Amino acid sequence: MSVADSSSAVSPSTALHTDRYELTMLDAALRDGTAHRRCVFELFGRRLSGGRRFGVVAGTGRLLSLLRDFRFGDEELRFLRDERVVDADTLAWLESYRFTGSITGYREGEAYFPGSPILTVEGTFAEAVVLETLALSVLNHDSAVATAAARMSIAAGDRPLAEMGSRRAGEHSAVAAARAAFIAGFGATSNLEAGRRWGIPTMGTAAHAWTLLHDSEEDSFRSQIAAFGTDTTLLIDTYDIRAGVETAIRVAGTGLGGVRIDSGDLPTVAADVRAQLDELGATGTKITVTSDLDEFAIAALAASPVDAYGVGTSVVTGSGTPTAGMVYKLVARQASDDSWVAVAKASTEKGSRGGRKAAFRTREDGTATSELIAVSDGFEAIETEVQHPGSRSLQVAFAVAGEIDATYEAAAGVIAARDHHAKVREELPVRALALSRSDPALPTVFVDAS
Repeated sequence: MSVADSSSAVSPSTALHTDRYELTMLDAALRDGTAHRRCVFELFGRRLSGGRRFGVVAGTGRLLSLLRDFRFGDEELRFLRDERVVDADTLAWLESYRFTGSITGYREGEAYFPGSPILTVEGTFAEAVVLETLALSVLNHDSAVATAAARMSIAAGDRPLAEMGSRRAGEHSAVAAARAAFIAGFGATSNLEAGRRWGIPTMGTAAHAWTLLHDSEEDSFRSQIAAFGTDTTLLIDTYDIRAGVETAIRVAGTGLGGVRIDSGDLPTVAADVRAQLDELGATGTKITVTSDLDEFAIAALAASPVDAYGVGTSVVTGSGTPTAGMVYKLVARQASDDSWVAVAKASTEKGSRGGRKAAFRTREDGTATSELIAVSDGFEAIETEVQHPGSRSLQVAFAVAGEIDATYEAAAGVIAARDHHAKVREELPVRALALSRSDPALPTVFVDAS
């Protein structure tokens, strides 16, 4: 395919990023006439995974972009026909599928708690039910990464963080993880596609392979300095760290930008390297550490002379919690007489709360005090902030009558989400910032707004 052809190529469909049972339900609903009932679906988490004190919403902008490509083209329809997933009438309906409903939810970067209505999808059963898997796969992954990244950012304080975990994730997940980590406080990524697609600053200099390529460590350092200047960062632990520091300063001079440590007992090694750099006169040379860090390792380095952190495996895998555990449930529907009925799953451990929701963050003297969820059977507006003047409304419109707001999809939307997250974190109570396992930092309070 030529460059000209590729630039005009149609984006691949996302319609089959779907569990089979969504389409079999659609098939049956079209047969019995319930497919066109107006419904409200809600995406939420019953609890915060991993004993975290708050969660961070991420992925909504990606989801909206993927929703634009949720189309059943010839290839998708052929597969469904050949596999006998649905009948001919349903295939005809899918051929012209376009989401015409509305989507509201929490902004990316927002904190969430158990029961928070993170995303609300309103439309017919037919057009809303088929979005379940796509919505959950995006938000569960991205929010898990963002939540872990926020904890690492809290532990790092003012020291910069770089995401460098692409090789520990699937190729598409790696780009999504870089985006989520940036929203939650990381300052850069090693992933160039994330930089191209989302405008995230990229970083990276050399790996151990670069040093091993050359006849000596000194040769590799000289070559790197010749290529990138003395502002570069030299990796000093391929062989002997103390010798590496000495060689780095001898080659680059005391104006060397930085050194990177990727192994050893980091608090001890960082202290020794700092002392050696200072003795050699390189008092302005920065120290970056990158060895299997997570939020706890970063916190343990708080008193060490470290200037920046690079985090890989832990951040892209949610630091031990790779999914946010969110679910997508039908919470309200129209009855045969067009009245609205709140519906909910009633099982003890996996129950849900029916009704359309409006969410507010109550505050006292600028500090968040609760997640207030107003519940109504129908579609009427819920003006709970009138009753709670200090509260902040948490939901915004992402799509209205099928028209998606492009604001949240572009690189500018990622910057806005990052800025929003910083403001959200400032209003959280101090107990929310602790890293230990605990109950959610804010209680979720449900009130009847019917």
